[in-house]
Amino acid sequence: MRILDGLGHALAVAGTMTWEITWSLILGFTLSAVLQALVRRAAVTRLLGGDGPRTVALAAGLGAASSSCSYAAVAVARSLFRKGASFTAAMVFEIASTNLVIELGVILALVISWQFTAAEFAGGAIMIVVVAVAFRLFVSDRLVQAARVQADRGLAGSMEGHAAMDMSITAEGSFWRRLLSRDGYTAVSHIFVMEWAAVIRDIIIGLLIAGAAGAWVPGSFWRHLFLAGHPLAARLWGPVIGPVISLLSFVCSIGNVPLAGVLWNGGISFGGVTAFIFADLIIVPILVIYRKYYGTKMMLVILGIFYAAMVTAGYVIEFTFGSLGLIPAARAARVTAEGIQWNYTTVLNIIFLLLAAALLVRFFRSGAGPMLKMMGGSPEEHDHPGPRAPSGAEPQAPVPGT
Repeated sequence: MRILDGLGHALAVAGTMTWEITWSLILGFTLSAVLQALVRRAAVTRLLGGDGPRTVALAAGLGAASSSCSYAAVAVARSLFRKGASFTAAMVFEIASTNLVIELGVILALVISWQFTAAEFAGGAIMIVVVAVAFRLFVSDRLVQAARVQADRGLAGSMEGHAAMDMSITAEGSFWRRLLSRDGYTAVSHIFVMEWAAVIRDIIIGLLIAGAAGAWVPGSFWRHLFLAGHPLAARLWGPVIGPVISLLSFVCSIGNVPLAGVLWNGGISFGGVTAFIFADLIIVPILVIYRKYYGTKMMLVILGIFYAAMVTAGYVIEFTFGSLGLIPAARAARVTAEGIQWNYTTVLNIIFLLLAAALLVRFFRSGAGPMLKMMGGSPEEHDHPGPRAPSGAEPQAPVPGT
C-alpha cells in the first residue's frame, strides 16, 4: 500500500508540473518554429566555414534560432561539418541550438525564476567563448581531419531524418509577408509538430524523474550531496557536480528543467543549476553518438572541453550574479503536487492548447503526416536534401541516390 501511495504521490507531482508548464512549452515551441521557418539551412552552412570571432558569433546566433532537441542539434552539427562548416562553428551551433533557445528560457522562468533564464543565456555565451578558444588552442588539425573522415562515413545516430529536414519558408518577401502567408502557416505548423515529436520523450521522462525525485528523495540527501550547510563549499561544488548528475540522468533538452527545479529546492548552488542545464550535450546516449560521428578520441575531447566549459560558466555565473544580488533568496521552484486550480495558468493552458490544436490540424491537413515516420532517417539519406515545407503540396521525402 505504501508503494502505491508513493507512486501516486510521484505521479501527482509530475502531473502538477506538467500542468504548470504546458502553456509555456507551447509558447516557446511556437516562437522557435517561427524563427526556424525564416532561417534557411543552406544559408547557415555558407556562413560557418571559419572559426574566427565573427563565425563563432554567427554560429551562436543561427543555432539559437534553430532546433531545441539535443539529438537533432547534434545531428545537424555533423551535417554542417560534413558540408564545409568548421568543427568549432559546428560545436558552437550545437551548443546554442539546445541551450540558448526561447522555449528553454520561458520554461526556466516559469518553473524556477527569471534569474535562471538570465543566467542560462549569459552562461551560454560564456560557455561558447570557452569552447571556441579551447578548440582553437588544444584541438589539432590532424584530429579534426580524422573526425571529418569518421563523419563522412555517415553512421546513423539519432533524429537523423529530423535533422535533415529543411522546413523553412521558400517564398520571397518581407518578414511579415512570408510569415503570414499560407506557406508560412504551413511551415510553422510543420516545425512546431516535428519539434514536439523530437523532444516529447525527454519531456515525459524528465517530468517523471523530477516527480520521483521530488516525492521520494528526502531533502536531507540533497542537502548533504550539495554541501548546503557550507555556503562557500556549496558554491564551489555545485558547478562541478551539476553536469555529472545531468550526464547520468540520460535526460536532455527541455526535459532537464523540472529536475533542475528539484535540485534547486534541494540545495544545489545557482551556478550548479546553470551547469546542470548545459550538460544535456554530454549525457551518455549523446556521448555514444559522438563516438559514432567523430571517433573515440574526438568524443573524449568534446566531453573534456564541454565539461570544463560548463563548470567555468557555472562559476562565472555563480559569483557574478551573487555579487550583483541576482541570486533568488527563496528556493521555491514549482515542483510540488498542488493539483489543478482555476487560475491564470488554467486560462493560459486553454488558450495555448487551442493554438497547438490549430497547428496540429494544419500539419496533418497539409499532408505532412509521413514526415513523422522519417524522423529517424537512414545514413543514405543524409547527403541529400530533406523534406521541405510544401507550397500547397505534400512534403517530398529525400530520394536516395538522386
